[in-house]
Amino acid sequence: MKGDLFSSEYMVQPATTVGMSVQNAKSIRYMINGEMLARQGAMIAYRGNLQFERKGQGVGGMLKRAVTGEGLPLMAVRGQGEAWFAQEAQNCFIVDIDPGDVFTVNGRNVLCFDASLQYEIKTVKGAGMTGGGLFNSVFTGQGRLGLVCEGNPLVIPVSPQYPVYVDTDAIVGWTANLQTSLHRSQSIGSMLRGGSGEAVQLVLQGEGYVVVRPSEATPQKPQQH
Repeated sequence: MKGDLFSSEYMVQPATTVGMSVQNAKSIRYMINGEMLARQGAMIAYRGNLQFERKGQGVGGMLKRAVTGEGLPLMAVRGQGEAWFAQEAQNCFIVDIDPGDVFTVNGRNVLCFDASLQYEIKTVKGAGMTGGGLFNSVFTGQGRLGLVCEGNPLVIPVSPQYPVYVDTDAIVGWTANLQTSLHRSQSIGSMLRGGSGEAVQLVLQGEGYVVVRPSEATPQKPQQH
């Protein structure tokens, strides 16, 4: 076969190392030798001897679930082989997390991650349900985290002198040592009269970085199981 489709730009080359790598702007490749975790339904192709297990309830109580803003759970992928992950042609990025790092990320942006990472599901401090009802995943430990974002994200430095105000529908995540709270940019009366549509933002204060996507959240399609 000939043609641009079969050029080296699109052709998958043999994997050289175990673990996660960016295949292209829209997908992440994972060479698996053991176990990793991924957003349920995000696998687009695989080869090798791999087993996929939905994370849910098990013996001893409820297993951890990476609950996204839309309530989508994880799956465990085990065995030896390689798999490719993507989410609705969103852009893909990898974050390296080292011991001592804490990275809080909106679950809707989680694509896949190393099993060596620990995560907890927490509500955003100071936001509650009025702050978008964000149940974010807090990652610690050592390993790699694959993220998706609609468009190229903005990484904005936060300092004590310059707090950052973010639309709750646009936030992707933020680093440790940032404090969160809500800010109302207009009065209730203004909202009732139509207002600007930007009534509440999440305020991040301290020293670190906040990651923002260049669009507000769009309604999610129902999961197919």
